[in-house]
Amino acid sequence: MTALKSSDIEAFVAKPGARQTIVLVYGPDSGLVRERVDAILAKSVDDPRDPFSLARLDDAALADEPQRLVEEAHTIPLFGGRRAVWVKAGSRSIVAALELLIAAPPGKDCMVVIEAGDLARNAPLRALCEKAKEVAAIPCYADDARDVARVIEDEMRQAGLAITSEARALLASLLGGDRLASRGEIRKLALYAHGREQVDVDDVLAVVADASALALDAIVDSAFAGRPADVETHYAKARGAGTRPDVIAQSALRQAMQLHRAKLAVEGGESVESAAAGFRPPLHFRRKPLVEAALRAWSAARLEKTIGQFADVVLDARRRAALADPIVERALLATAQTARRRDQA
Repeated sequence: MTALKSSDIEAFVAKPGARQTIVLVYGPDSGLVRERVDAILAKSVDDPRDPFSLARLDDAALADEPQRLVEEAHTIPLFGGRRAVWVKAGSRSIVAALELLIAAPPGKDCMVVIEAGDLARNAPLRALCEKAKEVAAIPCYADDARDVARVIEDEMRQAGLAITSEARALLASLLGGDRLASRGEIRKLALYAHGREQVDVDDVLAVVADASALALDAIVDSAFAGRPADVETHYAKARGAGTRPDVIAQSALRQAMQLHRAKLAVEGGESVESAAAGFRPPLHFRRKPLVEAALRAWSAARLEKTIGQFADVVLDARRRAALADPIVERALLATAQTARRRDQA
């Protein structure tokens, strides 16, 4: 088996061709697939932009002419030097072409890189590559917390920026689904902070793609925790950013339902902290104090009534769009005032 383990992948990408000169890069994280393909190609030829050094083939060409892969892999560059062949796998099978190449693998001066998407364990292309000692198979899965932290650190260091621990934790919680998308968000953040020494939480909230969702969280958390002044501030910011009132009300409705479920657990004997930890998706550390305050302030019975009220608010805001702003903001402020009184029954 030549499917590389995670501990061996970075070493292979840094120095490809030391053992195998054919590599399959595949997986559900298309951004990470492309990043690793680009890195391997950059290490395999002197100039990836030189068409004499880098040949490009796709699945359609190889399905019709399987022998082309062997021909390209054994072609000597016109001006000498190293050569690479970049194959983009798609819906058409390239197994026949790869079988011919495995029977006659390229020498150390040519690297064949096959870029594919998410392949099932029994997919013919993946199965062939993982069984052939001549091929290195590199899976690319979504980044875990350690990977995200490393990407953040790398990008911040290259930008010459420090980042506060709170901002790092917040940023990490918003990244990880796609490696290239994550790098894009971090680079956008670094550009926003250009000219300063440090990135803080406000920078992340202002720039990162999921900041709109965080803004909604800030509104509803403030409302249910009994902070009307914060509701007004966060509501104005969300509206200024173009978030519709009915979307804000819908977020409040979802929050009321989550709080109701958690409060039932608290009234059943569970601790507030444990009930808050059961939120899905998990609460960011900045939200936990407000959610825990809401769980202490509200009863399950009052939250049940509030769920019905916000369901009506959502419907009313959609039916009377011209009046949606005052309808939704008034409901949120009333919720905050109710939480402040702490007299729910």
